[in-house]
Amino acid sequence: MTDLPLTGQRVDLPGKSVAWWPCHIGHKATIGEGCSIGALAHIGQRVVMGEGCKIQGSAYIADDCRLGKSVFVGPSAVILNDKYPPSNDRAKWQPVQIGDHAVIGGNATIVPGNDVGERSVLAAGAVLTKDLPANEVWGGNPAKFMMTRQAYEEQRGAIL
Repeated sequence: MTDLPLTGQRVDLPGKSVAWWPCHIGHKATIGEGCSIGALAHIGQRVVMGEGCKIQGSAYIADDCRLGKSVFVGPSAVILNDKYPPSNDRAKWQPVQIGDHAVIGGNATIVPGNDVGERSVLAAGAVLTKDLPANEVWGGNPAKFMMTRQAYEEQRGAIL
């Protein structure tokens, strides 16, 4: 174990992406250009991440999930694939798909089979139990509509 990087060490990945040790990147995962993966994050096998994704520390992304471009996943967020764990049967899995420019807040959970639309936001601590449409912000447990993405950006003070 002496040849492993020190905790918190930057590990450069192909395509100008970076991961912070220790983290896990599964077999056959595809990491787009310009991505960042935080320490203690788990990126499952065959996960596909589009360019510019930012995965914060301790996030968990289950096998076979797909993230579009510029997706943000907050710290300790959980994206699951097995609705009846442990099924040990990939045929029963329901991997999640997340659209371009979506935001998943810290400690949010996405239940298997529930997709997240483009430019949508799942609030911190929310539990998504059905598909989140594009350009909407949802929060709570179970998550429900809170506002449009435009209203969210206005509250952030973002320039639209």
